[in-house]
Amino acid sequence: MSRFATYFLMKEEDVGDYTKTALKLFEPDAVLTVKEIGDGNLNYVFRVVEEATGKSVIIKQAGESLRISSEMKASTDRNRIESEILELQNQLAPGLVPQIYKYDTVMCACAMEDLSDHEMMRTAMLRHQIFPHFADDITTYMVNTLLKTTDVVMEHKAKKALVKSFINPDLCEITEELVFTEPYNDIYQRNLVFAPNAEFVRRELYEDETLHLEIAKIKFGFMSNAQALIHGDLHTGSLFVKEDSTRAFDPEFAFYGPMGYDVGNIIANLFFAWDNGYAYGKTQFCDWIITTVVEIVDQFKEKFLACFEECATDVMAKTPGFAQYYLDTILEDTAACTGTELIRRTVGMAQVKDVTTIEDAEMRAYVERINILCAKELIQNRSAYGTGADYQAAWFCAAEQAK
Repeated sequence: MSRFATYFLMKEEDVGDYTKTALKLFEPDAVLTVKEIGDGNLNYVFRVVEEATGKSVIIKQAGESLRISSEMKASTDRNRIESEILELQNQLAPGLVPQIYKYDTVMCACAMEDLSDHEMMRTAMLRHQIFPHFADDITTYMVNTLLKTTDVVMEHKAKKALVKSFINPDLCEITEELVFTEPYNDIYQRNLVFAPNAEFVRRELYEDETLHLEIAKIKFGFMSNAQALIHGDLHTGSLFVKEDSTRAFDPEFAFYGPMGYDVGNIIANLFFAWDNGYAYGKTQFCDWIITTVVEIVDQFKEKFLACFEECATDVMAKTPGFAQYYLDTILEDTAACTGTELIRRTVGMAQVKDVTTIEDAEMRAYVERINILCAKELIQNRSAYGTGADYQAAWFCAAEQAK
């Protein structure tokens, strides 16, 4: 019996044999180089290269506990969810996700396309690199993968079958706690608050009961709105990029939820890139970030309505005025979720290098205050944010208030 017939957490020395004997991706006598390259909070990622040919593959395995904390457990089924979703998304948005080769239900591991010619977007943006095609790529990806998995487009029973298949309670619980609960009360004493802003955070987040009410509304909307098959963790660390290509990966948090959660996460993480660029005086980069945020909101709206017109199948969804109404609810969720992402990555336990690597303490404290003030405005007045220009205005207003 193969040693891969029973689950165990693999190390580099196991993976080469695994790709040859269990997955049969290489010949038995192939000489392979294996390196663990994962830098996320959850899974283990290995790059396998055949020395003679240069052929390569990525092996991703789900552990039974999270890399961010051994005390945090999550079902290894998340890797099955990710594999099946990437296969579906490759049909809906071809060329915008990596190709899946195989998924192993025993080892909870998948083999996928190696995108080593791309770079993780967050890493590139920490060098303040600009990607002119990003807004077009990411809005195409979001419209196609989100709208086309809704009841508006899908046969309703088929959609409900997907809801059942991609129920993801363990990772949803992480989101419910880390995004929609802990940043506002530090209930588990896991928040990471930058010391110079401790009093500001206490006043603006922990003691603002008006904000808490709005967060409670947003949290339970997130938990109950099975609208579309969302990525669930769509940020610049879940994107591979090069000058003419964008690929979304890591949809292990995916489930049926509100579309605005994905759109808002993208916007917030661009703002984090602005934080870093501003701290290091990269004016051109910061200008591109703001322009890209505006383009993403406006292009998403335009492409969404066009896709709705072309793809809607439900007879009532075709009622005049419904498409705009439906879009408006998504835009409201987008503003709300931009805000919750800005806050949780600023004070929660899962933070971003864009902010934490800023060396000047005074500058870091300043951009963190921008994040929080802008977030509160977006959350509390979320129905007012319908254009890219609205986000631009809110950001620069918060920048003035934070001084």
